[in-house]
Formats: sequence, structure tokens, C-alpha cells
Amino acid sequence: MDLDWSDHDRRFRDEVRSFLDAELTPDLRRVGAGLTSVYAEYEPMMAWQRILHARGWAAPAWPVEHGGCGWSITERYIFASELAAAHAPPLSPMGLGMCGPVLIGHGTPAQQARFLPRMLAGDDFWCQGYSEPGSGSDLASLQMAAVDDGDDLVCTGHKLWTTHANYANWIFCLVRTAKEAIPQKGITFLLIDMASPGVSVQPIVSLSGEQIQNHVFFDEVRVPKANVVGRIGEGWGVAKYLMQFERGGGVQAPGLKARLARIEAMIAAETAGRPELAGEARALRRQAADAGVQVAALEATELKLLSRLAAGDAPGAESSLQKTVGTELSQRLTEIALAAAGLFGGAYQPHTVSPGGPTPGFVPPNDGLGVGPEYARTVAAKYLNDRAGSIYAGSNEIQRNIMAKAILGL
Repeated sequence: MDLDWSDHDRRFRDEVRSFLDAELTPDLRRVGAGLTSVYAEYEPMMAWQRILHARGWAAPAWPVEHGGCGWSITERYIFASELAAAHAPPLSPMGLGMCGPVLIGHGTPAQQARFLPRMLAGDDFWCQGYSEPGSGSDLASLQMAAVDDGDDLVCTGHKLWTTHANYANWIFCLVRTAKEAIPQKGITFLLIDMASPGVSVQPIVSLSGEQIQNHVFFDEVRVPKANVVGRIGEGWGVAKYLMQFERGGGVQAPGLKARLARIEAMIAAETAGRPELAGEARALRRQAADAGVQVAALEATELKLLSRLAAGDAPGAESSLQKTVGTELSQRLTEIALAAAGLFGGAYQPHTVSPGGPTPGFVPPNDGLGVGPEYARTVAAKYLNDRAGSIYAGSNEIQRNIMAKAILGL
């Protein structure tokens, strides 16, 4: 695979940069640069999605006939790299990166026609209803019931750790339509309107002080069978297809590289002109250099995965490798950043950064000012938020089991 930029690739890169210079406003750049979560807040995130949609760039990985860009893997990687370098806010992956590919691969023509255009435009905003109390990485043990009642399924149960359910108007859920000896059987993949009677949402506040996750309760919620994706009782296969995109449908290396560059600048700023910190500076630079080698290895793996996706394949079991390495590298970068920020990293000041959601109970100072250098203000919240990275989308222990079986044949 030739990874050198061609003249065409360089022209494309310049086109993307010109677009970002013209359309990525200073306010949106501040949101992207100040992120303490993997998500941006709803309003700026959707504002940026509408700008991308107007250009036809909201879902580069989708097939052209459904609104994708038809880009080569090189163009898609250049696009992701330029977004990261410019501090563009990330878009929510729940619709564009997960439910959308599932509908393209498993949905009916009617479902595709109804949901995909609204997903692209941001008219529908999606969340994911997978985890339940007692059913996280062991997802097949889920118990949310969906009882057959004519043209409808009547759903009762409880989903939790549901990202941005407080904003979403649609949720894709795994529900149990039958109890079988094999727990993976009898599960159905279902699309539910969040405005349906019987749906309620309660917040979960994270360690970083943000409300991004939520409980979602379903009390005899009626859902048309037309909203079943695939067949009733065969949703586990649909879910596995989706989880490949959740774990490995995108790329993480460009964002990690951009964060690493900022950490290296932080180390230089914190230790400049302070000879008493020379030893600490060398240790931090060694840690950053080691992380850089690992990011480069992840980048090579992601390019291979993009090549497979461009050929029409699903990400496959290698998505577990990408998810595991990417989240653990991200956690490592937060640890280096926290050490580099020193005492300034401990100040809790969400009013100076861009949390992924509201911060209940926090009262900003009257002057609205922050403490310490700007580059240190995201560090502690990002560290705390990133602890979940090795758990969500299937814990990394589960991912290693998948890799051992599917890739190594153990």
C-alpha cells in the first residue's frame, strides 16, 4: 500500500484546509481545543455537523449513494488529520458511525430512506441502548423485554451509560424478544423514538463532573415492528456488525498525534528556563517519544483497516485491536499531560474549557477567569473522563479475548 501523498492528495489536503479556514469558526475551534471528553457538547457539535453536511462531508465513510463522499482511504485519512490539527469538534458517532452503517448493511430500503437523510442532516440525533444494570461487557445477558403485541413490540426495561440520551430523539436498542438456552438468541435490534410515551431519562454525572451519560427507562413503550432492523430474534448478529464499527470504524491516530504535539509543547513550556526540572523534563520527553512510536504503529494498523473498509468489508476482529490500543494510548497521554501540568493540572475549572455536557452543581467565579496556563485547564478532567475508555464499547479485557480467538486462533 503506497502511503506517499500524490499531487492529487496534496491538492485535496489544501482544499480541506481552505474549507476549514473558511468554515471552522473561532468559537468552534475553541470547543475542539478545550475538549475534556471524547464528545463535544450538543449545540456546537450539531452546528459543525450542519456545516459539514452542507458541503457533503458529514459521513465520508458512507457509500456515495447514501450521502458519502466516495473518497479514497488516503483522502479520508487526510481529512481526519486536518480536522484534528484544526481543533474541529468531533461529531457524535452514535448515528453517523454506528447506526448509519448498520442501516446501510442491514436496514430495509424504507428504513434507509426514512432515517439516513435525517441522520446526515442532524435532524435526528441518536443514542445507543445497549448496557443495562448487570449487562455491560456480558451484553448477551441483557433483560429489557419486548413483548409481541400485533404490529408492535411493547418494551419495558432499563438502559444505562447512555451517552447524550438527554439530547437524543432516537435510540437504537438491543431488546429481548425471547428467552433461549443460548443467551445470544432471542435478542432483537430495535429503533425507538425517544418521544414515545413511557420513555424517561435520568442523568449520570461522571468523575469529571460532566453529565454525558444517562439512565433511560422504558415503561411499556410501544414500538412498531417496522422499526426492527434485521429479523426479530436475530439482533445479535446485527449488534456484532455494529460493534465492529463502534470499535474500529474510524481512526484515532490523527487525534492522538495532535494531542501528543500539544503535550510536547506543554512539557517545553513548563520546564523552559528551569534547570532544576531538567531530569523531569527528560523523563517526560522519553515517555512522550515512546507514546509517539506506539501512535505511529496504530496509524499503520488503521490505514490497513481503512483499506479493508474501502473494499466494502466490515472492520472485522482487528477492530478490537484498534479499540484496545487506541483507548489505552489515550489514557497514557492523559497521564503524561497530568504529570507535565504539575499543580495547575489539579484545578477544577470547567467554565474555561469545553466539557461534553452540563456540569451540575458547578458555580463559576464572578470574574469568569481561570487559574494557570490555558494548556493545563483540560488536563485533570480529561484524565478522569478517559478512565472509561478501556471499559466502553466492550472492556479491553473482552477485546483481548476476541483477538486471542479470532486473530491468533487460540
